[in-house]
Amino acid sequence: MYSIIAKHRILSLHILVLILGLTGVLGKLITLEAIHLVWWRMLIAFVGLAIFLAVKKELFKIKKRDFLNILGIGVIVTLHWLCFFQSIKVSNVSIAVVCLATSSLFAALIEPLFFKRKISLHEIIMGIIVIIALAYILGTDKTFLSGYIYGILAAFLGTLFTLFNAKYIKKIGAAKITMIEMLAGVLIISSIFIINQDFSVFNTKIGTNDLIYLIILGIICTAMVFVWMTEIVRYITPYSLIMAINLEPIYSILFALIIFGDSELMNTSFYIGSSVIILVIFLESYIKNKY
Repeated sequence: MYSIIAKHRILSLHILVLILGLTGVLGKLITLEAIHLVWWRMLIAFVGLAIFLAVKKELFKIKKRDFLNILGIGVIVTLHWLCFFQSIKVSNVSIAVVCLATSSLFAALIEPLFFKRKISLHEIIMGIIVIIALAYILGTDKTFLSGYIYGILAAFLGTLFTLFNAKYIKKIGAAKITMIEMLAGVLIISSIFIINQDFSVFNTKIGTNDLIYLIILGIICTAMVFVWMTEIVRYITPYSLIMAINLEPIYSILFALIIFGDSELMNTSFYIGSSVIILVIFLESYIKNKY
């Protein structure tokens, strides 16, 4: 009986990662500018999670100090998504998701300082390998240099907010954390628009396709995924979760190639370097699990 339940949970986990893999594809399909896209994604996710928590009667069960601190983390989340989607807009999905995979390098450098532990030699070695692989890709093709820059910034910011979230995840539910972070993004980007007297996000008519993609991105790929992930980790090991999520760049690249075709095709060096980066991620997860 347990094995049947376990199999269903693993299948559920991989469906979740497939959905995460669609994030980059949706980012390219949506014709809005990156800042408008992120504003709508965060607004839709915030509303969806607020309704979910209201039904569960957990909407206002949070301390004021924690609320303000998570709002602060939401600033980092917002900048992370702005950089990630801008990377897609100025280059393509493949570049953005491969750059995002360099989070392992930033985690190796920042996590020991954050949690006051010794820097692991194998993490540094693997981080250097990631840098070499990325340098190899850039050395053969600088066409999408700005895409790589935005993508690497997104990876750095993604590492930061993940580490900060780790402080709260045990005492505050993922749905509640995500809802507050989404609220922070909506407030920050709205403030930027108001300061610049740019009200285009409020009065620009959104096409039917863009609206459908935004709802999928906000509700399914953001709000639902976080709640779903919280439920799944009750039944599987963190290692299984990490290993499955490491498949996201592979799924994203495959989806992008199928949907966008030639515009996503890169030179051979890109796929060699990307394969090295993804292999390092899996190896690093394996070593961490052993220790």
